[in-house]
Amino acid sequence: MSAYGPEHPRNLIPELCNQFYHLGWVTGTGGGISIKDGLKKSQCTPLFMLAYKERGAGAVIHTHSPHAVRCTLLYDKEFTITHQEMIKGIKDAKLGRFLRYDENLVVPIIENTPFERDLAGSLGEALRQYPGTSAVLVRRHGVYVWGDTWQQAKTMTECYDYLFEMAVEMKKLGLDPAFNPEAQNKPVN
Repeated sequence: MSAYGPEHPRNLIPELCNQFYHLGWVTGTGGGISIKDGLKKSQCTPLFMLAYKERGAGAVIHTHSPHAVRCTLLYDKEFTITHQEMIKGIKDAKLGRFLRYDENLVVPIIENTPFERDLAGSLGEALRQYPGTSAVLVRRHGVYVWGDTWQQAKTMTECYDYLFEMAVEMKKLGLDPAFNPEAQNKPVN
């Protein structure tokens, strides 16, 4: 039996990675999670460190979700969706609150590089240009999501993944995920 509790990063990270594997978010060599533990951080890439320093994150999740990757192929510089219930699960750092379903959720998309460590510059720039974002998509690679706690990061990752999948399916049907139904002129009777 481990000397550490179930929520200690030594036990929690493998358990979360196991769950993420079964969700298809981490396969082969892809994906990971980093959790702040007191003053120390578990194994961090420079990309995780950016979220800790720039956003004061408590945890960072990186997935190779197929839904996220497909979104990076369907959008140019940013992913945008509105009027979806799961948007309410996303915290906007600039606003300091969770978004409403009828607000625009915008996630920047940065270009992939041959070596993951080389993404730090463009990820840092995305964090500066999008001060409210709690996620960054990487073209043909996946997504980084961070939250105040590991629980919040996990919940937001689930919400993002749902929204990425929804957007892909909407586009297949010829629907615009960024369309605001309330902005339409209502017919006069």
